[in-house]
Amino acid sequence: MRRLPAVVDLVTAARALGIGRTTAYAMVRRGEFPVTVFKTGATFKVPTAPLLVLLQLDRNSAG
Repeated sequence: MRRLPAVVDLVTAARALGIGRTTAYAMVRRGEFPVTVFKTGATFKVPTAPLLVLLQLDRNSAG
């Protein structure tokens, strides 16, 4: 997880959270995805840093 790039696609972020693809897209449409999501063209992108914090794997923690 900590080797992910600064930004990942929605499906990768959802997989890390244990959320399926269809559910992830539905959550984004409803504004319920647990971290910030940006739309770039037709693609949704998720910054990795808040995702790691949510998973308690932020880059500043030990381990």
